[in-house]
Amino acid sequence: MELSLVTLLVTDYDAAIAFFVDKMGFGLVEDSPSVAADGSAKRWVVVSPGDAATNILLAQASNEAQHAAVGNQHGGRVGFFLRVDNFAAQHEQMVAAGVEFLEEPRHEPYGTVAVWRDLSGNLWDLLGN
Repeated sequence: MELSLVTLLVTDYDAAIAFFVDKMGFGLVEDSPSVAADGSAKRWVVVSPGDAATNILLAQASNEAQHAAVGNQHGGRVGFFLRVDNFAAQHEQMVAAGVEFLEEPRHEPYGTVAVWRDLSGNLWDLLGN
């Protein structure tokens, strides 16, 4: 088995694509028209941080409960973990692109880590060596 996608609720597809592709350097795997279960139009938007087994499905919030969860999908905890080979280079690139870090990099037994916030407010760990 393989976990192929995780869903990230966003308020706007195009803004989310711009953040993850332009600022973060993720690849845009797919951006296709789709139809919701209720028959309304939507998009199937998948981004990838690289050769990862698990990609991110960007899902535009479409009801009150989903809008309330945007930016708080994990109750204020770090919910996503982006592991990179070169922490310093990735951190520098993200800072230059305007990504908001909530702390300076710190060293833990499992590697160097710094918490950052995506465009919706979700917390991520940048992890590396």
